[in-house]
Amino acid sequence: MYKGFTRILALYCVDKLHPCVSTLLRSNVLCTSRGKFECIGYVIKRGKKHDRGGSSALFVPVPVKPNPDDINIGEEFTGRLKKQDLLKILNKFYQKSEVRLLAAENGLDDQLLHQAFLSFRRHCLEHDLPPDLHITISDILQNAGHVDDLFPYFLRHARLAFPHLDCLDDLKKISDLRTPANWYPEARSMNRKIVFHAGPTNSGKTYHAMERFLEAKSGVYCGPLKLLATEIYHKSNKNGTACDLITGEERRHASQYTTLTNMEDTEPLPENVSLLIQETELTPSSHVACTVEMTSLNNQYEVAIIDEIQMIGDRGRGWAWTRAILGLQAEELHLCGEAGAINLIEEICNTTGEEMEVRTYKRLTELKVEDSALGSLDNVKPGDCIVCFNKNDIYSVSRAIEQRGHEVAVIYGSLPPGTKLAQANKFNDPESSCKVMVATDAIGLGINLSIRRIIFYSLIKPVVNEDGDKEMDVISISQALQIAGRAGRYGSAWETGYVTTFKPEDLPTLKTLLAKPPEPITQAGLHPTAEQMELYAYHLPHASLSSLMDIFVHLCTVDDSLYFMCNTEAFKFLAEMIQHVPLPLRARYVFCCAPINSKLPFVCAQFLRMVRQYSRNEPITKHWMCVAVDWPLPAPKTIMDLVHLEAVFDVLELYLWLSYRFPDMFPDVKLVREMETELDTIIQQGIFQITRLLRNSEQELREGAPEAAPLRRSARGAAHAHALPKDEPKGKLSDMLVAKGLITPQMLKKLQQELTTDPKTDRSKKKPNRRRK
Repeated sequence: MYKGFTRILALYCVDKLHPCVSTLLRSNVLCTSRGKFECIGYVIKRGKKHDRGGSSALFVPVPVKPNPDDINIGEEFTGRLKKQDLLKILNKFYQKSEVRLLAAENGLDDQLLHQAFLSFRRHCLEHDLPPDLHITISDILQNAGHVDDLFPYFLRHARLAFPHLDCLDDLKKISDLRTPANWYPEARSMNRKIVFHAGPTNSGKTYHAMERFLEAKSGVYCGPLKLLATEIYHKSNKNGTACDLITGEERRHASQYTTLTNMEDTEPLPENVSLLIQETELTPSSHVACTVEMTSLNNQYEVAIIDEIQMIGDRGRGWAWTRAILGLQAEELHLCGEAGAINLIEEICNTTGEEMEVRTYKRLTELKVEDSALGSLDNVKPGDCIVCFNKNDIYSVSRAIEQRGHEVAVIYGSLPPGTKLAQANKFNDPESSCKVMVATDAIGLGINLSIRRIIFYSLIKPVVNEDGDKEMDVISISQALQIAGRAGRYGSAWETGYVTTFKPEDLPTLKTLLAKPPEPITQAGLHPTAEQMELYAYHLPHASLSSLMDIFVHLCTVDDSLYFMCNTEAFKFLAEMIQHVPLPLRARYVFCCAPINSKLPFVCAQFLRMVRQYSRNEPITKHWMCVAVDWPLPAPKTIMDLVHLEAVFDVLELYLWLSYRFPDMFPDVKLVREMETELDTIIQQGIFQITRLLRNSEQELREGAPEAAPLRRSARGAAHAHALPKDEPKGKLSDMLVAKGLITPQMLKKLQQELTTDPKTDRSKKKPNRRRK
């Protein structure tokens, strides 16, 4: 795993410590074995320049080896050719405009033509020519032929140098995405009724769609988050409608639902209640609640609900909503979301020949924008939720509020679902002393909270642009409306919601955002399927999966009036990471779809180890996982400990996700879920004591503990977090990595143990001993 870990660590250093590093350097970090691709003909180097250019940037010529059967027969017939004469003929050939036209007709644009000619010229000058080419060139020199006669020979060489030219038409047909509605003939054969429930947050649109879901003979709910799908699972079963739960990491059967006495509708079951399906013969229920990516297109339903339909325009996940809308076999298809998506869905319905009914809803409670900003955390009141967009602010704000005598609930995206629900329940409980929340925009979807006032600590948020790069920008109108709308939930203690900002200078911007309607969603996302990648691999057998994806994206034809190609950077990152691991293409594709945070070195390293274990056909067991994550884990003492526990939880979630794709190789689902439940409890305890963790971290800083270095940088402000120290620490690499906080001492110890036990490493150590003998 060590080469892979080095690449991950290098990428982490580039992203965290050098945000201004060039694209070329990032490519070099990712492609440490790029030299191996010289004989393949497909280059994985990419960046904005390449992404915005043509597909030619993705290809480099394969070295064309001389035919060993070619002997100098042509020389015996016509005599030896002088290299200078040969060079003049070749250059004259390349300068003819007719050659460029013919080359373009055969798939060679100017860039490919130039590369192909350089390869052809070098081949002619360095090797014996085939007899027919030798005689043709000799005829041209004797004025018995024309320079244009070289083109068939040049094209033959070009197709050897660029194998994709022989199948370019087939590749373009495979990647023709202009009519995605035709991919789902079963859905097109149905006369589906489509209803769009449009309205803002807290308007009851999903409630009305759920009424039809619960009374139907069969149904499927497709939500954006596991929490939302789990909530529908509980509500449906409590209502008496048997419903299964399917997410990427979990399967629950309706028969395993346990009703807790006196449980409120808004209070879901604790996450530590084991409801796993253990019997394969269990009959699926007629109703299913699932995450949208897990939607089955093979089953028929009376009613289907697709929630948060505006996410069809999401640059990363929009393809899942497009797939569900076009492919669900449902008599009634209910779409719930913002009104900004109405026009796009109408246009998509025109392509499917279906009509759409629009039902609009108004907010059930009043939402007021206050005339003044909060200004100081001294002005925090019960029912307030301060929304931050980075962890540093989460930590600093929560501690500052607790220093003022308020108990704080904390919610952010990387927390386990059980911890999020525990924090939400603590905040919602009228008997609890916790009346203030600090959260990220993770509260925008999936959690019902009794919030009186939303306070935007900042309006600047990291966003992913079209090139897959992160940028800092003002939140969108949709995000502002979604988050602000969490205040004053219908049926809670607060019938009126309020919203403001922390900084006075942000308040005019917030008022402008909230005064506008949601931005129109103009395009729906698409993504290449595993079948399309397999067809590409058939035509380009030597190309890496990352290169296949790059070529597909550049060659694909999309109706850009309705659709766009979703960002594939995360997929390609994982594809490059595991390129050296021998895997079947379908398994490689599935691994590359794994939902992991590529910015976490520990998670990426464990992912790589799992892939290698799989490739050796060795099951990944609970014991293997315990060794990998150094289980059991102690309660966190510092913020860095808490962050590491969250990364370990992500690794366990990754195991469960893979277990449903490769059940034979990931057999210990129940045991790993028990580990996950135990870890969730440990993380909950850490979040409840987050102020103590911060205080311990500062204590370590004062004592000079090296593990606290990242916290020191974050405490001084995000603007300086990426700066390198002026004086680089001297000594061993391991000490430097620990000093910079890039790995923990526990991780270093684990790596050292594995290095001493790795068979390959042992063999490499023995070789020098033999030489000494």
